[in-house]
Amino acid sequence: MKAYHDQHFLIDPNAVKRIADLEDVKGKRVLEVGPGNGALTRALLDRGAIVHAVELDGYLCEQLADIFFDEIETGNLTVQQGDVTKCELPAFEMSVSNLPYSASSKITFRLLECGFRVAVLMYQSEFADRMVAPAGTKECGRLSIMVQTYAAVQRCFELPPQCFSPRPQVHSTVVKIFPRDPIFFIEDRKRYADVVRGLFMHRRKTVRNCLKGSAGMLDPAWVERVIATLPDEILKSRPEALYLEDFATISNMA
Repeated sequence: MKAYHDQHFLIDPNAVKRIADLEDVKGKRVLEVGPGNGALTRALLDRGAIVHAVELDGYLCEQLADIFFDEIETGNLTVQQGDVTKCELPAFEMSVSNLPYSASSKITFRLLECGFRVAVLMYQSEFADRMVAPAGTKECGRLSIMVQTYAAVQRCFELPPQCFSPRPQVHSTVVKIFPRDPIFFIEDRKRYADVVRGLFMHRRKTVRNCLKGSAGMLDPAWVERVIATLPDEILKSRPEALYLEDFATISNMA
């Protein structure tokens, strides 16, 4: 089976069942990103979900329209062709999706902007590892900090390449994401995102040098005030050694 837009279609019925059974979807409005061949779509519909599927590939959208003609007619399924990182999305309570590897980060941040109760999402295992890497460890990065600032992440299980067609070169991991308010107050979410991005652009440098190197992204006058105010303990640290509270403290500085 050909891969469309970096998609690897689920072909293992047990894997599909495990994903679909992780949350009670009956009567829930469920967003599915990248439905592909419709295997997970079918499982969600069979469990009583009202599914809105967003698929980038027009050919796959036509296939889905044929396969699920009855469900579309009854209003239990809507198939939308579009780029989920850009297109308008309806309100949804949950997302259950096998995400394209190459767009995982952009799609995750877009979903977090929308607001939902819980998401069951499949990622490349290395990506999932980075999502759950604790702040203050060498494994953490921009993805870890940004996701954990606005959500709790729970690893569920791993799937081997043979569960997919075509087979990927890596294992995949299914996680649950529960959106929540930040643990530490964030005055300006855009500035917070810019601070985190700026610091991890040069993660092997000290916070002081990272901030200096981010003057094109952050207001230079603001950067100077922050460097003059922050304690040396933080300024001499590397970004990977900081905790969520530290990122909030830096971004909230006037």
